[in-house]
Amino acid sequence: MEAGCFDLELELLLEGVYRRYQHDFRHYARASLRRRISAAMDRFNCLTVSQLQDRILHEPEVFNAMLQYFTVQVSEMFRDPSYFLSLREHVIPELQTYPSIKVWVAGCSTGEELWSLAILFRESSLLSRTIFYATDINPASLRIAEQGVYPLERMAAFSRNYRAAGGSGSLSDYYTAAYDGAILGAAFKSQVVFADHSLATDSVFSEVNLVSCRNVLIYFDRTLQDRAVGLFREALVHRGYLGIGMKESLASSAHASAFAEHVRADRIYVKVAS
Repeated sequence: MEAGCFDLELELLLEGVYRRYQHDFRHYARASLRRRISAAMDRFNCLTVSQLQDRILHEPEVFNAMLQYFTVQVSEMFRDPSYFLSLREHVIPELQTYPSIKVWVAGCSTGEELWSLAILFRESSLLSRTIFYATDINPASLRIAEQGVYPLERMAAFSRNYRAAGGSGSLSDYYTAAYDGAILGAAFKSQVVFADHSLATDSVFSEVNLVSCRNVLIYFDRTLQDRAVGLFREALVHRGYLGIGMKESLASSAHASAFAEHVRADRIYVKVAS
């Protein structure tokens, strides 16, 4: 398919999805979307984007399956260990002075980052006074996150990340092995609220002390990045913290002046203006 036709049909597809299902992907980065839509066309045996659009608009089950292509489901526990080490050393000490804490894990995907933060907060004696809000637009991913079950074969890599992130024990202390899966302890789950939430269309989720939204903004265009960062700015209390991905930055954001770099190397910011 010619690039011009592909892009035109892609625009029509995104507009149709928004009108039919109220999910707004119109401001997602185009280069990434092109790759994922091409993969979806192969999956559903469609020769054109228009054929894929027809199936999506008329078959809700196809749209549900398409959420795996519209959103990026790549995560691991303690991904970028230095980020979690910086939280442990430069954010947790401040949070320990608060009687109660709220953390928003925006775009939580299948939950690996959420449970990493829960372990970090437990080791810092903060878990019992912390509520985690874990949000994503993909119901299937939220179900996996809530179950907290991951292939046992992934735990060796997760354990290496955990140690590099300053873990004070063994990651195996926090899960139970059953068959080929690792099941995270129920002690974490009572502190978590899971919810469907879109950074593209929904409003502020809650008043929080920390927002962790890593490797999500990179898939948005500038307009949607500004909207998302605006939500984080509104949700955060004064001197609240924002953590983003290692390849992301607030430097060119419309809300840059509201944040100061707290740990530059690990993309952790502190809110300094309302």
